[in-house]
Formats: sequence, structure tokens, C-alpha cells
Amino acid sequence: MTKSLKDQTVLVTGAGRGLGAAIATAFAREGAQVVINYRKSKASAEALAHALGDRAIAVQADVLEAQAVASMIETATERMGPITTVVHNALADYSFNGDARHTLDRIPAADLVAQHATAVLGALNVFQATIPAMEAEGFGRIVTIGTNLFQNPVVPYHDYTSAKAALLALTRTSAAELGPKGITVNMVSGGLLRTTDASAGTPDAVFDLIADNTPLRSVTTPEEAADAVLFFASPWARAVTGQNLIVDGGLVYG
Repeated sequence: MTKSLKDQTVLVTGAGRGLGAAIATAFAREGAQVVINYRKSKASAEALAHALGDRAIAVQADVLEAQAVASMIETATERMGPITTVVHNALADYSFNGDARHTLDRIPAADLVAQHATAVLGALNVFQATIPAMEAEGFGRIVTIGTNLFQNPVVPYHDYTSAKAALLALTRTSAAELGPKGITVNMVSGGLLRTTDASAGTPDAVFDLIADNTPLRSVTTPEEAADAVLFFASPWARAVTGQNLIVDGGLVYG
């Protein structure tokens, strides 16, 4: 079974700003109903929902709290109908500034726990709250957001990168389990995006260096990464699951 994008109801976690907001905007552009999840970015999330029109709503929930996620899904379902599509984009607070990173000899264990909690346990909470409706429908699309750093760890963001690698493992094990139910699970892995709140701390020289080493001679934008997410939700990807698509202008292969 397939559904066109305009017939889908899409939950995007961490959609109040940055890449999540770009993903929500892309789905709305294609006519989908969009649920904009946020944790703290109430003003920007509600402004985005207003801008996207009456087919978008903003709902607060911390993905770390299973009951809050369940309540969010209940609210969204009452307003928009069953969730057919999930994009797990939520990110624990982070700044992509290589000069300020914690190196392996001094990174606190708590930093890894925080990143893994949001990336992996947050995904689990969202999956568990949304899969029953997808299973009942015989259709579902789940897209997780990864990173090209586990192919090319040029900056040792140990906490962030290891969390996203674990999320890729969960993506693939979920794809294997959910495939017979008509649910696909894939990952989109961007590189450094120009520019989000998280990448605002990145020096311009780093952006320029990446652009110079990319076949497209540019740094990927949130809007460009968002379009790749749409592919996995679209009918054109109906036979694709368990995959990790790197979207960084060709910087990293594999």
C-alpha cells in the first residue's frame, strides 16, 4: 500500500526550528498534514504552524517522556487523524563547534547519555506511540535523521556521532521487524548544514573548507536535506527500507 504525500499526516519531532522546521515546511508544501513537535521552542513552533496554515499544528512534548509523547499523539490524532509518517529529528542541545568539543580524554559520560537518550530512547518512545495506527492502516513511513560523521569522523563529536550510529542500528532493526506490516524505516544523514541554530557556532572557515571539498562546491542547506526526507515518505521509495542516505553534496561516500 502507498499514499501520496498529500494524503499523509506527518509528525516531525524537534520541528520548532532548524532542520526540523525545514522538513515540516517541505511536507506542508506538498500538501501533507503536519504535526510540529517541539520541546522548548514554543514561539517559533507556533509561528511555523501559523505560517503553514490550517493543515499544521504545533504540539509540545519532550520525546524523552513516554507519557508526554503518548499525549501528543492523542492530541494530534484528535485534530488531524492517525499519524501515518514520522520523522525523528529531535536533537539534545548541541553546538557544532569543533574548537569547543570535548576530546575523548575529558568528555563526561553524561554527555553521551544525553545524546543517546534523545536520539535512541526518544525514537523508541515515538515509534511505540505511532506504530499501532500505522499497523492498523497497513501503511507507515518512518525517517530518522543521522549524520555523515560516522562514515567520516573528521571532528570527534563522540557523544553526538555515537548516538546517531546507534540510531542507525535501531533504524535497521526496526525496518526488519516492521516491513511485513507495510511500514518502511530509513535514515537521512546530512553533513554540517548551513545554517541552523546548532551549526551557528561553526566558524565560516569550516563552512568554506567543506564547500571546497564537496563536488557541488556548496554546503548543504536544511531545505536540501528536507527534500531527501520527502523521498523516503513518497511512493517512489515504496520498496526502500533499512537504508541510510547521505545528503551532503557528495562529500562522503559509502
